[in-house]
Amino acid sequence: MRRRQRPPQGQAPALVDVPVAGRWLALNGPGTKVPSHQTHSYAQTYAIDLTHHPADAPAPAFRWLWPLGRRPGQYPAFGSPILAPGAGVVVATVDGQRDHLSRTSLPGLVYLFLVEGIVRSLGQPRHLLGNHLILDLGEGVYAAFAHLRRGSIRVSAGDQVVAGQQLADCGNSGNSSEPHLHFQLMSGPDPELAHGLPFAWCYRDDDGVEHRGVPKNGDYFQPRWREFHAGAGERITAPLPVLPAPR
Repeated sequence: MRRRQRPPQGQAPALVDVPVAGRWLALNGPGTKVPSHQTHSYAQTYAIDLTHHPADAPAPAFRWLWPLGRRPGQYPAFGSPILAPGAGVVVATVDGQRDHLSRTSLPGLVYLFLVEGIVRSLGQPRHLLGNHLILDLGEGVYAAFAHLRRGSIRVSAGDQVVAGQQLADCGNSGNSSEPHLHFQLMSGPDPELAHGLPFAWCYRDDDGVEHRGVPKNGDYFQPRWREFHAGAGERITAPLPVLPAPR
């Protein structure tokens, strides 16, 4: 899957809106390295993880030993609205998986990476993605939103949505260390067959500087939505890390 799902080089990023509101932290994103999640499988080449960090509500800190995990409701990201990054049609929704405890301790991370993650990878995509939905943005661009809160998905397959519409809540289902949103663009509706697509956002960093691209890992940012919404049809040219040569 990793070799088959390696995307072609030289693709221009699709300009879409940031799918969350407020202050967030970028992790495992294509602004720092490609493939961002160290694999092309499940179309994750340009995927990004986002955790919510409002100034007045800090998230629990990582602990070496105790507590082993925390309830997802202790994290500001849990229950935060997930928004449509453009106008489109809902292709699929998957719900029903529980929001488990966080894995933000050393034993928890060891369990996540050496046991839970391996077991989940042997199953279907939903075991990794948790509760998720896929949105057709048009022109061969599909958006995937993973680790959603159980019972929070507000749309169904076939629904038409507008940019900025709430689709679901952020959760902690699937292969997740703590409540966060996993977001990616794909060339098709099936994560097992599609290629990852690069994207770009308009956003503002903590210093108030505006950017058009993808925040780097460890950068805090807030969305700056476009004044118009044309789905994913607009393409821009922006520097992205170059894919390494095939081995």
